[in-house]
Amino acid sequence: MAEPARSKRPERVRIGDILVQQKLLSQEQLQTALEEQKRSGRKLGRVLIDGNYLSEEQICEALARQLAIPFINLKYFNVNPVLVRKVPEIQARRFRALVLEEQGDELLVAMADPTDLFAYDELTRLLKKPVAIAVVSETLLLQTLDRVYRRTEEITSLAKELGEDLGDAVDFGVLSLNLGGEEAPVVKLLQSMFDDAVQVKASDVHIEPQEDKLHIRFRIDGALALQTETESRISQAVVQRLKLMSGLDISEKRLPQDGRFSVKVREQFVDVRISTMPTQYGESVVMRLLNRHGGVQELNDIGMPAELRERLRRALFRYAGMVLVTGPTGSGKTTTLYAALNELNTIDRKIITVEDPVEYRLSGLSQVQVNEKIELTFARVLRSTLRQDPDVILIGEMRDAETASIGLRAAITGHMVLSTLHTRDAASAPLRLVDMGVPAYMVAYSLQAVIAQRLVRLVCETCSQPYEPDAQESQWLGGRTLNERTLAGGAPRYQRGKGCQRCNGSGYLGRSGIFEMLEVDGELAALATANDPGRFMAAAQKRMKGHTLRDSAAQLAAQGRTTVAEAMRVTEEIED
Repeated sequence: MAEPARSKRPERVRIGDILVQQKLLSQEQLQTALEEQKRSGRKLGRVLIDGNYLSEEQICEALARQLAIPFINLKYFNVNPVLVRKVPEIQARRFRALVLEEQGDELLVAMADPTDLFAYDELTRLLKKPVAIAVVSETLLLQTLDRVYRRTEEITSLAKELGEDLGDAVDFGVLSLNLGGEEAPVVKLLQSMFDDAVQVKASDVHIEPQEDKLHIRFRIDGALALQTETESRISQAVVQRLKLMSGLDISEKRLPQDGRFSVKVREQFVDVRISTMPTQYGESVVMRLLNRHGGVQELNDIGMPAELRERLRRALFRYAGMVLVTGPTGSGKTTTLYAALNELNTIDRKIITVEDPVEYRLSGLSQVQVNEKIELTFARVLRSTLRQDPDVILIGEMRDAETASIGLRAAITGHMVLSTLHTRDAASAPLRLVDMGVPAYMVAYSLQAVIAQRLVRLVCETCSQPYEPDAQESQWLGGRTLNERTLAGGAPRYQRGKGCQRCNGSGYLGRSGIFEMLEVDGELAALATANDPGRFMAAAQKRMKGHTLRDSAAQLAAQGRTTVAEAMRVTEEIED
């Protein structure tokens, strides 16, 4: 619980003067920032933060000291959604405010700008109670508002409205033709569903008809969560509308179909890959959401250990060869590849990507999306790509022997080739290429490095607490290598989340990668061509001993960033 705050109307102060007075900013720095504010029209606080003069937290703490009010870090505050909703979403976003606590006969309200007298007066009038204020980071406040004001209730209500509109007997052909209006319940339902999915950073949306219910589930941080449950009779209308949006055949309900479309959600464009599947109670739909402007991460930001990162950089900046990233669907392979491309993307390199679909837009690249319907396949595009004089080629996926052969041939003939492959671990990748029908000598003399990766859920910082691993977890940890340097010379500190509003009760919030890397040298190349998979696997595993995916997961657990249970779950499939 936050410290009690006195209910009083805030005073109007000049943030620049406060920062100078508290010796956080010099007069010269303030003058420079004021000139930038005048030129750009942004708030002074935002200018100072963007210009790296001060952090948002430093500015908030300075305001709190000046006004004698609490500063609350929302990252560690478990907000009450019922209290927050005392202020409607429109006003909460307009005034940058949320209700935190009831303190006797008054309410504690967090504000990004506690000097906004108009906002204070309006909130007091709206809440009909005395208001005590606290200052909070605007960034964390907006993230909290996004979490609290989700569209779950709205979606359930719209689904019910759609069910009432449809009645018991529906001509779905007529319905599909008349759903263009923005007021149609099915359109509003889908708009709210996509808005909520983007808001909570869902990677997939599952629409699943059951015998008497329709389930809509979101995959968030790799785990499925029920978003809403409603009447099953609306499922056909929802599926038909999605089919129309993606150009699929609405009359075909017996066969699976795949398609794609784009939607504008919360002022951003999202590419959607859709897959339909006929089931016992109707067509099931799964949609993968790809944010066009989600931003390409840097290699330093994807969770890769520094030592492995430098080894990868050495492989990437060779004149030619192939670097593969392996792992199951949804393990972050494309994110890693684009982080690598970001490093290679300089004015003196020609980079071409061949993907299905293009998941990130990166300036300076020539990006091609394959289209099987017009026979624009990976292999066909790759043949033309080699005539475009590239230095670096990214192939979205090694899907077949022809694509793999062309990619490896390009690596042998002076190109750096990056791609993905579905294998269990790094050591299996060369053998998988040979198994696909690629000559072993091509694999041996063009493959430079293989990275295997998974994504593990991170412990929620808001509700994390220490714990001791149980007997089964301790047994699993007993066979793992812990890097003392990474632990800063201290003992392992195991943490787990007890569940809070911020993490929706799961105890986890966000994900990070775990990695292993196999570099193919002369010895491994010779074993790869010797047609002796057993010896090759033994030699490869010996090279990676102490630096496997399991060791990487154990390291994260020992740092308190994930739980031992999560490390065990993610690496279960690759246990010996």
